Amino acid sequence: MVQTNQEIKLTSMKKEHAEQIDNALNAIAKKDVQSIFFVACGGSMASLSSGDYFVSREVAVPSATYTSNEFIHRSPKTLGENSIVILRSHSGTTPETVEAVKFAKEKGALTVAISMDEESPLCAAADYVIHYNYKDGSDAIDGEAGMYYTFIFKLLNQLEPNEKYERFVNQLQGLQSLIDINVNEYTAKGDAFGKKYKREKLIYTMASGPYYAHAYSFTSCLLMEMLWIHSNAIHSGEYFHGPFEVTDYDVPFLMVMGEGASRPLDQRALDFVAKFSDKVEVVDVAEFNYGQTDEDLREYFGSILASPVLRVYADGLAEHTGHPLSVRRYMWKMEY
Repeated sequence: MVQTNQEIKLTSMKKEHAEQIDNALNAIAKKDVQSIFFVACGGSMASLSSGDYFVSREVAVPSATYTSNEFIHRSPKTLGENSIVILRSHSGTTPETVEAVKFAKEKGALTVAISMDEESPLCAAADYVIHYNYKDGSDAIDGEAGMYYTFIFKLLNQLEPNEKYERFVNQLQGLQSLIDINVNEYTAKGDAFGKKYKREKLIYTMASGPYYAHAYSFTSCLLMEMLWIHSNAIHSGEYFHGPFEVTDYDVPFLMVMGEGASRPLDQRALDFVAKFSDKVEVVDVAEFNYGQTDEDLREYFGSILASPVLRVYADGLAEHTGHPLSVRRYMWKMEY
């Protein structure tokens, strides 16, 4: 079991950030919300889909995650004046997402843009903006995870009030300490992972529940985009419906064991893959250090902490392959 006696530093969100969240929530409170859409691309879509998971599980309002371009071309029938569309682009310049916010507004939806750049085209086009600080020395509560999860859980509490949502938002004030503690505890494991798998040309990732978004992001953004390693994100519940046929003694798998409702799916998949592959690595979210976090809130925090922990595994690969995570062949270098 993890140790829980480390000192957790609490930090309050900056006033201007708290006001941005409250402004969006006040506007949403005036609407008869009948649908919520989460719209973005790549890693931004993955981060939003974790929130979608909790919205769909916790409240009775239908929600869905879309990649930006398909959102426009599919044009969901339920999209309209009673819809909330939450969009994210790290830079705020992703063309498909900028077009998606314009499309949503044309349909009458209330739009909320999440980005690190308040002056970006995405934020300029949206009804409301939630800006997060990035790599400027700010505490995590004002970063992308802190801002997004504060907004999502305040939204949940607004739609269907529950005291646990308030406790979660309050305990988010210790997020930076929890991230620092877990990154420190997993650094050696990430380095060992990189050393062991540095020559692999393919690594599969597997997860379920809100952690499937992390498997997707790790696969698409870290392994494929940044490290040029072939990969595929496999949902633990879908593993036995085709993908398990590729399992063999020399096929690598990174298994993210979730904390929460879908953990039995992960355990079933892990029990099988470990029998036939000699290259199975496990990141067990239940073993993260949660400090003094309330037991019933750990699933929510686990979803946040999984991202920085998995980044440590990518850093390990980058170190031992000599391939910096910043290198690209095509992205930002040509028209596409």
